[in-house]
Amino acid sequence: MPEPTKKEENEVPTPAPAPPPEEPNKEKEAGTAPPKDEEEVFPPNALPPGLCSRALERKDSEWSLGESPATEEQEKQNANSQLSTLFVEKPQTGKVKVGGNITFIAKVKAEDLLRKPSVKWFKGKWMDLASKAGKHLQLKETFERQSRVYTFEMQIIKAKENYAGNYRCEVTYKDKFDSCSFDLEVHESTGTTPNIDIRSAFKRREVKQQEEEPEIDVWELLKNANPNEYEKIAFQYGITDLRGMLKRLKRMRRVEKKSRAFAKILDPAYQIDKGGRVRFVVELADPKLEVKWFKNGQEIRPSTKYIFEHKGSERIMFINNCALTDDSEYYVTAGDEKCSTELFVREPPIMVTKLLEDTNAYCGERVELECEVSEDDANVKWFKNGEEIIPGPKSRYKVKVEGKKHTLIIEGATKADSAEYSVMTTGGQSSAKLSVDLRPLKILTPLTDQTVKLGKEICLKCEISENISGKWTKNGLPVQEGDRLKVVHKGRIHKLVIDSALIEDEGDYVFTPDAYSVTLPAKVHVIDPPKIILDGLDADNTVTVIAGNKLRLEIPISGEPPPKAIWSRADKAITEGSGRIRAESYPDSSSLIIDTAERDDSGVYKINLKNEAGEAYANIKIKVVDIPDPPVAPNVTDVGDDWCIMNWEPPVYDGGSPILGYFIERKKKQSSRWMRLNFDLCKETTFEPKKMIEGVAYEVRIFAVNAIGISKPSMPSKPFVPLAVTSPPTLLAVDSVTDTTVTMKWRPPDQIGAAGLDGYVLEYCFEGTENWIVANTDLIDKTKFTITGLPTDAKIFVRVKAVNAAGASEPKYYSQPILVKEVIEPPKIRIPRHLKQTYIRRVGEAVNLVIPYQGKPRPELTWKKDGAEIDKNQINIRNSETDTIIFIRKAERSHSGKYDLQVKVEKFEENASIDIQIVDRPGPPQVVKIEDVWGENVALSWTPPKDDGNAAITGYTIQKADKKSMEWFTVIEHYHRTNATITELVIGNEYYFRVFAENMCGLSEDATRTKESAVIAKDGKVYKNPVYEDFDFTEAPMFTQPLVNTYAIAGYNATLNCSVRGNPKPKITWMKNKVAIVDDPRYRMFSNQGVCTLEIRKPSPYDGGTYCCKAVNDLGTVEIECKLEVKVIYQGVNTPGQPFFLEGQQQL
Repeated sequence: MPEPTKKEENEVPTPAPAPPPEEPNKEKEAGTAPPKDEEEVFPPNALPPGLCSRALERKDSEWSLGESPATEEQEKQNANSQLSTLFVEKPQTGKVKVGGNITFIAKVKAEDLLRKPSVKWFKGKWMDLASKAGKHLQLKETFERQSRVYTFEMQIIKAKENYAGNYRCEVTYKDKFDSCSFDLEVHESTGTTPNIDIRSAFKRREVKQQEEEPEIDVWELLKNANPNEYEKIAFQYGITDLRGMLKRLKRMRRVEKKSRAFAKILDPAYQIDKGGRVRFVVELADPKLEVKWFKNGQEIRPSTKYIFEHKGSERIMFINNCALTDDSEYYVTAGDEKCSTELFVREPPIMVTKLLEDTNAYCGERVELECEVSEDDANVKWFKNGEEIIPGPKSRYKVKVEGKKHTLIIEGATKADSAEYSVMTTGGQSSAKLSVDLRPLKILTPLTDQTVKLGKEICLKCEISENISGKWTKNGLPVQEGDRLKVVHKGRIHKLVIDSALIEDEGDYVFTPDAYSVTLPAKVHVIDPPKIILDGLDADNTVTVIAGNKLRLEIPISGEPPPKAIWSRADKAITEGSGRIRAESYPDSSSLIIDTAERDDSGVYKINLKNEAGEAYANIKIKVVDIPDPPVAPNVTDVGDDWCIMNWEPPVYDGGSPILGYFIERKKKQSSRWMRLNFDLCKETTFEPKKMIEGVAYEVRIFAVNAIGISKPSMPSKPFVPLAVTSPPTLLAVDSVTDTTVTMKWRPPDQIGAAGLDGYVLEYCFEGTENWIVANTDLIDKTKFTITGLPTDAKIFVRVKAVNAAGASEPKYYSQPILVKEVIEPPKIRIPRHLKQTYIRRVGEAVNLVIPYQGKPRPELTWKKDGAEIDKNQINIRNSETDTIIFIRKAERSHSGKYDLQVKVEKFEENASIDIQIVDRPGPPQVVKIEDVWGENVALSWTPPKDDGNAAITGYTIQKADKKSMEWFTVIEHYHRTNATITELVIGNEYYFRVFAENMCGLSEDATRTKESAVIAKDGKVYKNPVYEDFDFTEAPMFTQPLVNTYAIAGYNATLNCSVRGNPKPKITWMKNKVAIVDDPRYRMFSNQGVCTLEIRKPSPYDGGTYCCKAVNDLGTVEIECKLEVKVIYQGVNTPGQPFFLEGQQQL
């Protein structure tokens, strides 16, 4: 029976028939309703409806729900299926109490398995439990690496009575399959739906002894039966539309309300045999009511089939000659009420008129079991040993129906088909035994021994008297089919065909027919002509060996039987023995061995193979090579600072192999250690050694290299010493000229030899002469020198040389004569691009402007601001030879103005101007007035602020505040006009307005508020403003966040922070050790939104002490102190206070 699905507790369960076996995974409809807080883990199985009479007469008359009894034949069949067992431990039958737990274990050996096998758990025939895993069912699997055993577990938790039944575990791996069945018994069941007595419901006698039995009401049987029995009862009593019947049963079980129109209603259901007459009767409470009868919603009219009668208050309807189409729902209406019933038309039971007969057959024959029933095309079920036979496309069983005749056909019967077969109808059953035996086997054509050449086809053929399968073995092992090996079975003929015979195909083959002890043997012998395999040699079969080495030339050979090998040279055989040149033979190869190869061993060698299948030979050329002779001593042709050029002649004898290149080595003359100069072969006979030490004597030598190896070294070359001067100095230029001096500057040489650079010599000569005069008597290390004592207006040429141990380098000349006279360069100011327009900075920011200029001799500089001299106490000016810097540490608005710079050289002068604008936030607008109030609108106007912050006013921000809360909200931002209209105000509220001025620095710090308020009055009402006293917001200063004692690191900026509040805004003064800090560039003071900050720039230990912050307003004064300690770090030592000096240090 199908799985009972979960329903509400108060819902009437609706059973449904089980799906056909072809659709085992199809969702099944509801049966019984379990409690709401529980969930069914898996369904009980369906009891086979064709249960034979012998099985029905078991002592235990009540079966567990969904369980079917296992017969002896079934157990034998299960045992036969375990022949190729995969299980090493099978799950065993178990018992458990209701609510208890139980675990079933299966183990599979994995020694011969390359991957994990597939395991499935089933309940009954087809219910896969993998989809039912959850709260009541858990499936686990583990793997033990040491024993290589897979363990599969199925655990049932809180078992229920309907969990009892037959279970099956299946394991699959590639083409291997194994299964095992086991039972679960659940005891102490309570509160379940009462089971019917299956034997009493299914009890039938043989056809010849059938007697009349009392009529059974299927309707009552279904109402009282367990839903698991619905399908069996439907088949037993010929119910064709079980699903519709169960739906009607559900509707019928609903409680009918008490009717006012009907004194007596219809029965819930009526049952009648096909062709019979049924009578429906209702009794009316009011005989005057009109009655109408309906079938499936359509009104029934009187006819010969439907007859209506009235007897007092009774209303009667007769249905004559009932057919299957009359099986339906009927209801009768009286006034606004109706009552309904169900009519079930039952077909007469189908009887078995011709019984099955016992049958004997031989294996491979076609077996037909026949019976006849009382009706054409009746529903008949076949069983084998009590298990239903399901015919299908892949099944060996086929059912043939010809009218009343039903035939079960078994194609190619086997011994496993021997069993008891039964047929069952709704009114009877019959059974018979089938016995399948083997025929006596005769060998018509035996196997014959064969001798086959390698690569040819092997065909072993035999013929026996029976059309049965068999097994082939080779040397006692089963033969596995593959691409080359095919096993053919056509009728009584069996063939083993092997394409392209191989040596390993040789052996003893045996064919054994299945189920017989007869064997057919044959021997296969594979032969192969000899072959010489020279794949490892060159195209011309040449083998090269180095002189002095041992040659072992191993030539692979093949042939069956193994051939005999003979080596020879110049028609002289080489024997096997202990000579310097000898041969060795093996089954799959033959070797030629030459100990200590000599140049005379070069030549052609012949190998000859011979066996019973044929003969083969091959010629092999052996070449003996050696290392080349050493080259002659090399010649050094040129020498540099750290290099030389050398060449040599190739060796006279190349060793029989072309020269691949040369290796070069060098060493110091006084040393015995040679150093290789090239790791890649030099292909030429010329080489340039580099990276030698100047002033040191060297020798070089040569090695020749061919494919065999490296020759002995050549004789050393003659000793040579690398040495060179530096390259000329570079970038010689005039630095400055006066009336009596000329200053020259230059850069060091690009190349300075290993001898280094000792200094420079500067020389000059007058124009028109070639007498070079040395300007410096001693070598100079610097690259700048001033020539003094020169006559005014003279013209000179200048050159410079670099000097080292190898001598002076080539001179570097100045390209043109130099006039000894100071040159006046007019002044020129180069104003940076960003200063050509007004330079804008905010108040408090630093101003640092660098203005480059030119002029010779050094010019005089003059700064003025707005035509007046600059106050150097407020503005710092610093001049150098190339630029002037104007610096303001903390800009103020008074620093704005036009700055004029004058650069003067003798009679030449240059002027430039810079506009500096220091801007600040603007002041508030002067007056804000409420011009008019109408409806929800207020018109405002104001006058621009007196102080624009030294920048143009860019806009205004307008805010409003309700007089009740005085919380300000922005209405308009970045407004450019001096009048505005405020809209969408709340009627009944009173508003104040204020306006902020805005420039490029931001909004003004304060805003101007309207003196009067604007009342948004309601129409028709006059609101009198209440009189409020102004709240006193003044407050004495008070620190909300105190100063904290702080440690600082010398050289790193430190900050002290506190917060203060007060109204009016207090004035903040910082003090160190009770002394006010005023205009000290090492300190910076900030105050933002009540947060006061003192920044100490790069403090030293002397900046430590007690710092005090003082806040003063009209209502009082308050102070707060903290200590600052500055730590100094010397060589990783952190020392507070005074610096601590380690040994070897001095205090600066």
